[in-house]
Amino acid sequence: MRMESACLSKVGGRKANQDAYGFECNEDGGCWLVADGLGGHAGGEVASRIAVDYALARFREDSAASLQFVSDCFQIVQSAIREKVAEDFYLAGMRTTMVLLACNQVEAVWGHVGDSRLYWFRQGKILQQTRDHSVPQMLVDAGKISPQEIRGHEDQNRLTRALGQEGELRPTLLATSFPIQEGDAALLCSDGVWTYVLEPEMEADLSVSHSAAEWLERLEKRILQRATGPYDNYTAIAVLFQGVIKT
Repeated sequence: MRMESACLSKVGGRKANQDAYGFECNEDGGCWLVADGLGGHAGGEVASRIAVDYALARFREDSAASLQFVSDCFQIVQSAIREKVAEDFYLAGMRTTMVLLACNQVEAVWGHVGDSRLYWFRQGKILQQTRDHSVPQMLVDAGKISPQEIRGHEDQNRLTRALGQEGELRPTLLATSFPIQEGDAALLCSDGVWTYVLEPEMEADLSVSHSAAEWLERLEKRILQRATGPYDNYTAIAVLFQGVIKT
C-alpha cells in the first residue's frame, strides 16, 4: 500500500504560528499528527512543538500501529509539557491540542485531545470524525445546539481537555483498530481549517483532487476566501491510501 501525504501550515492573520505538525512513514506504516498550541509568552508554540517531537520520537522507537502506542504518545507528551512548565515560570499556562493517526499496511488507529480533528473518508464521504473536547461540543451532546453551530459559537475556543493541563489527562482513543480500504483518505486539521471549511466541501474538494497536495490547495482557497481580520493559524495533513492492501 502507498500512503501519499501532504502538509499545510500557515500563520493566518496572527503574528505567530502556534500550530505544529509532523509525520513519518516507513515500510511498515506511518504516524501523522497536528497540534494547536495555547498560552502566552510563546507557550503555545513550545507546547505544540513538544507534542510533535516527542510523539514522532516514540514512533521511531516503536512504530507498531496499536491503541497502546497512541495512548503512550499522549502520556509521554503530557509528561514532557508538565516538566517544561516546572522549569520555566513563563510557560506556566501553555497547553496544546493534539490529534494523532498511526497505521500499518492493514489498519489504522487514532486519538485526540482538544478540538483538532481527524476526518476519515471512504468512497469520497466522511465515514469517521473525532468529537471535540470543547464547551460547544458539550452543548451539542446535551441537545442545546446543532453540530453546525459549533462553528462561530461564542465559546468555540473554550476547551475541556488539553495536553499540559493539570490533573489526569483523558485522551479519546478509537475503540478498536480501523481496517483500511484502498482509496481511503484521512484529514487531520486544527480548528483554523474546519472553522472555515464545511464537511461537504471537504468531500467535494477530495472528489476532484488528484493528489493530497491538490486537496489541501483547494481547502486553503476556501479558508482564504472566508477568513478576515486576525484569523487563526491553520494547519492540516492529508493522507491518501492507495494501492493494494496487504493481508
